[in-house]
Amino acid sequence: MLSSKKVSLTTILTCILGVTWFAQAQAAVDVQAVYKQHCSECHSLDRLGGNGPALLPQNLKRLRKKSAFDVIKNGRVASQMLPFREKINDEEIKALVELIYTPLKEVPVWGMEQIKASQIVTHKSGELPDTPKFKADIWNLFMVVELGDHHATLLNGDTFEPIHRLPTRFALHGGPKWAENGRYIYFASRDGWISKFDVFNLAYVAEIRAGINTRNLAVSHDGRYVIVANYLPHTLTILDARNLSPIKVLEVKDSEGKSSRVSAVYTADPRNSFVAALKDIPEIWEINYSDDPPPGFAGWEHSYHPEAGDLVKSDPFPVRRIELDSFLDDFLMNQEYTQVIGTSREGKGQVVDLDVGRALYDMDISGMPHLSSGITWTYQGKPVLATPDMKHGLVSIVDMQSWKTIKKIKTKGPGFFMRSHENSPYAWVDVFFGPNKDLMHVIDKQTLEIVKTLKPAPGKTSAHVEFTKDGKYAIVSIWDPDGAIVIYDANTLKEVKRLPMKKPSGKYNVHNKLTRSSGTSH
Repeated sequence: MLSSKKVSLTTILTCILGVTWFAQAQAAVDVQAVYKQHCSECHSLDRLGGNGPALLPQNLKRLRKKSAFDVIKNGRVASQMLPFREKINDEEIKALVELIYTPLKEVPVWGMEQIKASQIVTHKSGELPDTPKFKADIWNLFMVVELGDHHATLLNGDTFEPIHRLPTRFALHGGPKWAENGRYIYFASRDGWISKFDVFNLAYVAEIRAGINTRNLAVSHDGRYVIVANYLPHTLTILDARNLSPIKVLEVKDSEGKSSRVSAVYTADPRNSFVAALKDIPEIWEINYSDDPPPGFAGWEHSYHPEAGDLVKSDPFPVRRIELDSFLDDFLMNQEYTQVIGTSREGKGQVVDLDVGRALYDMDISGMPHLSSGITWTYQGKPVLATPDMKHGLVSIVDMQSWKTIKKIKTKGPGFFMRSHENSPYAWVDVFFGPNKDLMHVIDKQTLEIVKTLKPAPGKTSAHVEFTKDGKYAIVSIWDPDGAIVIYDANTLKEVKRLPMKKPSGKYNVHNKLTRSSGTSH
């Protein structure tokens, strides 16, 4: 679907850079062969991205060539990029760097026409029964993503027994999103495929490719719309949630025409809005999806939309731009959805007030906090934010009134995921990076001390805790091809059960996600 003609990298590079340069490079290193052997599995043969990001100059603007050389040779913190220093030599790495910073002769277009052409509808709205094929508490269901063989398992959160295992698109990313009280769940893959799965009937009902390289998706709280954040092309794609028909493609550009990748997009329920942070432009976008937008969102008139079959607005989903002093690579929102708390890759933290429309506070935080995995709770009568650090072995506890870090809890290494529950006295954080990756710390939320360190599977990565809807049990992923999920009593911290799975990653509970629990990401 990306192109009807296959053009070799040799042809592309020859056209762009000239025969002489490429002939010299080929004489020294067969860069195509090196790339195909070591890079194409994750980044795709055409460099448009797969499990890993697209390797195009547009996606590498904030990574210098010298840094790219180091990333290829030594791997990258806070990513799945492994070191290749023992597999390829320095000359081959240099050739790869030159290749990935070389533009394609023509970057594939992925606009409304291409999106529409990719749509697959297997069941029309209202075609399937409205009652589940299985017996379980819908609000305590989990969807467990298994990256090892690109499947997902629907899990009963009361019995901890699998209900159904389903194949997924390659390399899911950004976390699936529940909708309509657990009836549907939406998946996004790295390469832009959005899939709608009917949980009651254990069947996919629609799919569409909304981008070439996708970060994540969000679903409006009323279940009407899906929005997709893309790295490539630089767009936000809005879909009709019923059958994933495309409604609008927003080109992400600033007032001067500079385009940007989208860091992530989330739903702000009380605001009837989507909120997106941009990776290459210091702005936040708020996109309103209500039928009666508040002041500041203009340009709405009634008209008929033939694809949707409903009365909609002639200029739906107006954008409100909030300019910032620096980029936001990673962010979360407070429980009231009035503030966006974000950081750049360099660790600069800022708090943006959505009502006022500007950044009001700088956040006293260092390192590389993983805020999209941050959680909140009440400590000594005031709200605090806790986040792991992807560079250093610590968890930062931030006062959400003064925005000062009140404590740094030392851990056994950099972490990635942090979780808790309103009914639990504990917060759990992994040690995802480094030699102690098999550990899981349990922190008392009132003493701010580590009370226990678990080792669910020695030598294998422990990650991504999630709680049952009542907070009584915590489930840990053993992030390994020969992995498992391990269920713990969340109060005694004793193991209750484990189920073998293929590199399980996130586990998404209906209740915790749809009620926007403060103990999990939204």
